[in-house]
Amino acid sequence: MTAHIDLRAGARPILAILLLTAVPLSHSQEQPRSQATAPPRTVDGKPDLNGMWTWPFGKPGDDRGASFSTSFDKKYFSPLKSDGEPFFKAPTGDPYLDEPRAFCMPSGFPSGMLAGYPMQMIQTSKYLVIVNEFQRMTRIIPLDGRPHREGLEPTYYGDSVGHWEGATLVIDSTNFKSWMLDEYYYRDPNQYRMHSDALHATERIRYSSPTVLAYSITIDDPKVFTKPWTQDFTMVARPEWDAVGLYEYVCDNLRCPGGQCASDKK
Repeated sequence: MTAHIDLRAGARPILAILLLTAVPLSHSQEQPRSQATAPPRTVDGKPDLNGMWTWPFGKPGDDRGASFSTSFDKKYFSPLKSDGEPFFKAPTGDPYLDEPRAFCMPSGFPSGMLAGYPMQMIQTSKYLVIVNEFQRMTRIIPLDGRPHREGLEPTYYGDSVGHWEGATLVIDSTNFKSWMLDEYYYRDPNQYRMHSDALHATERIRYSSPTVLAYSITIDDPKVFTKPWTQDFTMVARPEWDAVGLYEYVCDNLRCPGGQCASDKK
């Protein structure tokens, strides 16, 4: 296992790249450092999301899971469909299936968005680019209200399009592979949560104060849940991280010499 250690000023959490350890998020990390009086705006008058941000974390009392990374709290879930229960299952014991990121596979969405690493947003009038330091997860989201593309193969991060509803950015994502929903299984090994290929996710981002974003995800997965459900999160501006920027993330997989993993040889 490779450790990721941040020693810069205002250090970010010490995280293991693959198997994350249980360390609570301190209250001091949740506080904005800037004393700006109003949320920033771009030249075209839109809320300015440019900058370095914490990953989304839950409200006090929410179940954050077993690591810095955020897990969904099942109190917000709608009921599982009877044929959706297999998507919430115990790990198989095969590490290639149970923790594919240990074999350099993508974390996917929404799991990657909730990973406990810094993220950077780069905003223009046409696009919002979100880059999470974890796996260098990069999402390029058009902001002109265009429809989803057609004829694409399903992907780990889906096809995302965005539009503004007043001061709220709405990001609509579809066309996912069936993949991990979050990493709650580090807390409860009997709940390996996955979403299906029918996932439709809607994110809403708005300023709740000059340096804090209200971030919500609505999960609509008709193969797993009886109806859509939403959980609210918070993201805090960390401008002091900009001097160093995102660290380079490299997946160094020592378990699979030459790319030949044990499960590939079965």
